[in-house]
Amino acid sequence: MRIIESVSGMQSAADEFRASGRKIGLVPTMGYLHEGHLELMRTAAEQTDVVVTSIFVNPTQFGPGEDLERYPRDFDGDVRKAGGVGVGVIFAPTAEEMYPSGFQTRVRVERVTRHLCGLSRPVHFEGVTTVVCKLFHCVKPDVAVFGEKDFQQLVVIERMVTDLNMDIRIVGVPVQREPDGLAMSSRNAYLSPDERRSALSLFKSLELAKRLYKDGERSARMIRTAVLELISSHPFTSVDYVELCDSGSLESVEFLEGKTLLALAVNVGRTRLIDNCTLGS
Repeated sequence: MRIIESVSGMQSAADEFRASGRKIGLVPTMGYLHEGHLELMRTAAEQTDVVVTSIFVNPTQFGPGEDLERYPRDFDGDVRKAGGVGVGVIFAPTAEEMYPSGFQTRVRVERVTRHLCGLSRPVHFEGVTTVVCKLFHCVKPDVAVFGEKDFQQLVVIERMVTDLNMDIRIVGVPVQREPDGLAMSSRNAYLSPDERRSALSLFKSLELAKRLYKDGERSARMIRTAVLELISSHPFTSVDYVELCDSGSLESVEFLEGKTLLALAVNVGRTRLIDNCTLGS
């Protein structure tokens, strides 16, 4: 496995892969890899000839007071884990390499970023789209793989790729969960044992919503109220949002017709967690 730290080195390697007829798959990450990340890499390996995983804690997607400095890091462990699932290249640039002196360009996707996480994290998605666009230019992938746990991020990236005519196929992979249902996340490492138990309220609330939907409930207000009550009954929880929305536009809905996204963002102690499921088809 190759570890590349410079943009020019990554672009040269990508040119070599393409010249030899190999299809490139990209899995962008911020490191501290877990089984959810590894499943993205396995998916990329199934669909391409060489998998590139980027490990870069992107400063531009963190707002003031967020966890940029304390975001968990374990580069040596990440290298071992990625190598175990067939990753061929790790692209690990520094912040100075990605945002050199004088950098002044941003990529912004508009309407789908106005909802959900975009409300409480106003700089987040501009940072995401800017860095992902840069990664696409560095790695030159044929396929890029993202997790559906960050459902809004997936929608935003798909919108950017479509709007800017990027010749890249975006693949979404379902949420990967711990045996007890908690969605896998690097930020789970922040949780104390008591907080970890309360964090299960997110998964329990999604299961509750699925039962309500199966029993015929179609009112977004009724489902949202039930979800809020369940989460709030657990200690250490503070709800950022519980929203039912169209899975394409992310606009809120009053009644569930067709495929509807139930999206959650909850602070458990100091740790912000997200999760989601779809109701209907």
